[in-house]
Parts: sequence; structure tokens; C-alpha cells
Amino acid sequence: MSLNQGQINILQRTLNHRKPLIDPQHRSALRLLNGFYEGIPDLLVDLYGSTLVFYNYADPAQKAQTTLDDLQHWYQSELPWVKSILVKTRISPDPEARRGSTIYGNQLEKSITENDINYALDLRVNQDASFYIDTRALRSWLHQNMAGKTILNTFAYTGSLGIAALAGGAAKVIQTDINQRFLGLAKKSCALNHIAIRQSDFFALDFYKMVNRFKTNQTLFDCVIIDPPFFSITSAGKVDLANESKRLINKVRPLIAHEGWLITINNALFVSGAEVMSQLQELCQGVYLNFEEIIPVPEDVTGFEDTKVKTPPTDPAPFNHPTKIAILRVSRKDGKRASQ
Repeated sequence: MSLNQGQINILQRTLNHRKPLIDPQHRSALRLLNGFYEGIPDLLVDLYGSTLVFYNYADPAQKAQTTLDDLQHWYQSELPWVKSILVKTRISPDPEARRGSTIYGNQLEKSITENDINYALDLRVNQDASFYIDTRALRSWLHQNMAGKTILNTFAYTGSLGIAALAGGAAKVIQTDINQRFLGLAKKSCALNHIAIRQSDFFALDFYKMVNRFKTNQTLFDCVIIDPPFFSITSAGKVDLANESKRLINKVRPLIAHEGWLITINNALFVSGAEVMSQLQELCQGVYLNFEEIIPVPEDVTGFEDTKVKTPPTDPAPFNHPTKIAILRVSRKDGKRASQ
């Protein structure tokens, strides 16, 4: 099978919408194609600097090989400055295939720049690409609003949300993730932005153990970010976004200072936006937690009005994408402020 004219038209139309967003210095991180919503199912195409990443969701993956070859040549003709292409075969028993294989070039991009902030990459560190494009607007919000504040970034992964806050003048950001390798990229991002690396600001620790430690020490933060995986189980507890998201929120609420912020992200595909909002409204029934705003996902990720041909399997409204980002404001009866 090869690309047909209909697919080529889709590729051209979707790329034309993204071209104005591409940094002339080729440092962008953008989604060039969301095939699930824009007409080529089982395929995502992301751009990281001068590297293209093809996410192949076909099952079995071999059926798409010819198409991927054609896809490579098409994008190379449109973006001749691309230096490398990585294919991640998402439905594969082989973890190396899920992390990706290089089909063009020999040097994968190691960093990108977004809003004049540099972020380190390791495109093969995981089945994703080590940097989440869908939270771009949240990074901008953190950069603009966290000057002088203290922040706890839970489930930090490679720390991009915390780096955005630090670049905007945050007084302190604690980055926590169970995987030390992921936090190593957060440290590299600090170095790229000439931000001092304090080892005490990085915790490779289970979420539940970390929260209990800060509660015991009575540590409070101006802002807590909670961006958990869809599902995980450790010896310390379970994370289940589909069924127990309120439990996670209630777990971190005691760590937030008076007039502080709670940022919650729910990317469960089959949890509707209405359900998430209902849960948040239930949490906000008292006087100590108030809904403040929704942070949208950028259009290169959601698809544009005249490129989208399909909607998500579960309606994300009032959010604009299954990555549902909300900002809540916290009040405390005791009026305690953040720890410095």
C-alpha cells in the first residue's frame, strides 16, 4: 500500500496549517499531523527541532511499512531541512520498537526551544518522546504566573512544567518522579537555561511516599501540579485516573498554601470532560477550593477547524481535547502561606 491522493491532500492541508508555527531556526516542538482526528487513522507525526517522529499505531505494524516509507519521502520533500526521522511502533511486543527506530539520519534532536526556553530531549527514553506538546499553553501560564512562587511538580516526568516556571522566575520548584532517568533530563534542561541545579529539588520517589514526607515536614507550596499517568500500581499505592482522580487531588490539597494553586491534568481518553468538571465542581462545593480556569490544548495537537474530520471517542467539552487541564485556587482555614 502507498499513499493515495486523498492522504496526500490531508498531509498537505494539515502541514500548511502548521508551517506558520515552525520556528525558522528549526527549534520547534509541534504536532504536524493528528491522524486520529485529521483523517489518517493510526498515525501521529511530531516535529522536534530537526527530527520528525512518526507514531505508528497500526496493528499489525507491518501493514503500514510501505505507507511509512512514502510518508518519509513526502515530508522530506516538504521539509528538506529535516535531519532525522524516528518511527515509534506503539503496538509492538518489542520495547525497543516502542521506543523507536531511526529510519533516516543518524543524529536525533537533543533539545528544542519554546517561548525562548530550552528543553532537553531524549526521543527514545520512553514510548513517547520525553516532551509533551499538548501542555504548551500550561507551560506559558506557569512562565507568566509563578514568579517568586514555590512549586511542587508531581509526576514530573522530564520536568518541562517545572522548567517553564523556573524560567519565569519561580523561587523554587521541587520536581518529583519515580524514575531517576526522567529527572536527569529535567536537570539537563536547567543547565540549558543556566538555571542552578540544586540536587535537593529533585526527588526520585513514589508519589504517595513523597506526599507523606512533605505532610510530615509540614511543607507548603504556592502551587502543586498533578499530572499522573493513566494507571499505575506501586507498593505504596495505586493511580487510576479513570476512577480515582479525586483521591489524588485530595491527597495533595494539604500541601497547598493559602491562596495557592492546584493544577490538575486528566488525560484519560475515555473520561469525558463533563465527568471531570463534575468531579471538580464536587470538590469545589466548600469554601476552600475554587475553580479558576481551563487551559486549552493548542490547535496543532487538537487539529484545526477545517482539518478535523473526526472527534474524540468521548466528548472532552468544556475542554477542547482529551488532555483536560484545569487550574483551581486553594484557601486554607489556617491561612498558612508557602514554606520558603
